[in-house]
Amino acid sequence: MNFEIDKASASTSNLSKIKNTDPPSASEHSNNSDLKSIAVLETGKAFPSSKWVKLNVGGKIFLTTIWTLVSKEPESMLARMFSQDGAMLPSNQDEQDAYLIDRSPHYFEPIINYLRHGQLIVDPNVSLEGVLEEAKFFGLECLVSQLESQIMQANQPLDNVPLTRRDVIKALIQTSHLTELRFQGVNLAGADLRKLDFRNINFKYACMQRCNLSHANLTYCCLERTDLAYANLECSQLVSVKGLCANMEGANLRGCNFEDPSGLRTNLEGVNLKGACLESSNMAGVNLRVANLKDANMKNCNLRAAVLAGADLERCNLSGSDLQEANLRGANLKDAELTLMVTPLHMSQAIR
Repeated sequence: MNFEIDKASASTSNLSKIKNTDPPSASEHSNNSDLKSIAVLETGKAFPSSKWVKLNVGGKIFLTTIWTLVSKEPESMLARMFSQDGAMLPSNQDEQDAYLIDRSPHYFEPIINYLRHGQLIVDPNVSLEGVLEEAKFFGLECLVSQLESQIMQANQPLDNVPLTRRDVIKALIQTSHLTELRFQGVNLAGADLRKLDFRNINFKYACMQRCNLSHANLTYCCLERTDLAYANLECSQLVSVKGLCANMEGANLRGCNFEDPSGLRTNLEGVNLKGACLESSNMAGVNLRVANLKDANMKNCNLRAAVLAGADLERCNLSGSDLQEANLRGANLKDAELTLMVTPLHMSQAIR
């Protein structure tokens, strides 16, 4: 009986407050706010962020906190279901007070883990496309963009995917030294291949742009028409390589060795070495006929008996280089730097 009277009194009091046109006092505003918070909690529209909650997703129970559901992506469906402002009513509950969600638990597990720690980790036996559909359903926009990017990479044709250092080492280990190993036409762009032994390997037509081949052994390799633009080959062994018409524009070949003690010439005829750095390299006897060496740095190079006939050496820095017995017939030496030469150039070398 007392309860009914109190309830009636409260109703009368609230009614009088509604009819009153004067603004409420600070104490009245605080009381109204507290009553509103209690009412929201009673209707199940809002939850304290530290509260633990059970989710029954397709028959599997997931235990997590409200904070996990609302903090990572506050505009998602899960965040709005359990947010403090009660923007969206949660679903019905089962006999264990777990909120029922009619979705696949198989694809939901990577999603709840993403909300927990912010990292997208999907087991190999779980379809990325399936997780993507769940992410779209729950409105997890940031996760959707991550999944779409991963799916695009996974569906990229294998022919266009560059091989990694691990792939190359695996091929080297599994191939007998008696068997010819070919990386002909293979995409190795950007690979870290430093200090590896590539003797006698065929890289013809391979894409090796920006590869790191420093201190690698490329003796007797076939580099014909290989794209090595801006690659790092510092201190590599390039003894007797076949590099006909290879593209080495902007490459770093500082301190490389091209000379074969047996007298077999390295063939770089028609190679593009525009802007490349060959400083202090041993290039004795190298065939650089009609090569493009514009703006190349060839300071202190050993070019004894090298063939540079018809080569374009415009603005090439040859200061301190040894060109004894080199063939420069028909070469373009316009604006080339020829100071501090080890041996003087002779007219018989037919420089123009």
